[in-house]
Amino acid sequence: MADEEAKKEESTKEKEEHTIFVGTKPPMSYVLAIVTEFKKEDTSKVTIKARGRAISRAVDAAEIARNRFVTDTEVKDIKIDTESMTNDDGDTHNVSSIEITLAIKK
Repeated sequence: MADEEAKKEESTKEKEEHTIFVGTKPPMSYVLAIVTEFKKEDTSKVTIKARGRAISRAVDAAEIARNRFVTDTEVKDIKIDTESMTNDDGDTHNVSSIEITLAIKK
């Protein structure tokens, strides 16, 4: 039982290690983060995650990084989703989210 929990925790750390969460900063800040992740020795893919208004910034960062800086990458996967979020007043709102996975071309 403890082995299964350790494996899940290790898998979660590995996923978060190569993940960029996009927020309100300019796209070039995230491009730098993406390029930095790809320059690490053990990185073959990077996941970019964003919600709401940051989705366009995430797409911009992924495309800039892929076309200008790390040209040997490709878009491996794109996942879109809708998350229900409850604010302080108890109102529920739907928020779109995106997860873009960039990987080194083989």
